[in-house]
Amino acid sequence: MPRWGMVIDLDKCTGCGACVAACKTENNVPVSTPQLSRESRSMFWMELVKFVEGEEYPNIRIRYVPRPCFHCDNPPCTRVCPVRATYLSDEGFVAQIYARCIGCRYCMAACPYTVKVFNWYEPVWSDERRQCINPDVSMRHKGVVEKCTFCYHRLQVAKDKVRAEHRVLKEDDYQVACQNACPAAAIYFGDLDDSSTTVHKLSHGPRARRLMDDLGTEPKVFYLSQGE
Repeated sequence: MPRWGMVIDLDKCTGCGACVAACKTENNVPVSTPQLSRESRSMFWMELVKFVEGEEYPNIRIRYVPRPCFHCDNPPCTRVCPVRATYLSDEGFVAQIYARCIGCRYCMAACPYTVKVFNWYEPVWSDERRQCINPDVSMRHKGVVEKCTFCYHRLQVAKDKVRAEHRVLKEDDYQVACQNACPAAAIYFGDLDDSSTTVHKLSHGPRARRLMDDLGTEPKVFYLSQGE
């Protein structure tokens, strides 16, 4: 069984936000408004976290870190859900069942990476945005927890395609939206356990790091450290 994971090269990332925009469009994530931002209710499945180093110009340096769900192999969020609305699938996805979620937000409190978001309000869609809704992704309603799914619906499409073509799934058959949209090609995705894949090779390289790795959550998102 594949173990899908991601590698993000921070040396290539320019902080353009294309991955954030692509994620919102692909997964029907409502657009945030200034009012929601002021209330800390903005919704992002992929968030661009900014770190500022230094205090005075010209010794200030800004680093950008794209942050999806890390789909941990030992996820603390799945252990606290009282209704098993979030669980670890056979293929390593930390999945979310929206219809089962009761909105207790225990999983949000348990996640050390704060990548899960709560849908505080019923989503409002403009006429223009409604025309762009992805029919392959379920719509969520008010009162449920949401998060990055590694574009799982794309895997389903890829499986159907290779089955019809009577062949096995290859590395490029299944790609996530943020990976496709990145103009700097900073995001890699694939099977971490397949030694022939790019993500496997990069995740075992000297620059590979995992965020808060000492917690024992075993995240499947690796970062390639920036040069000085």
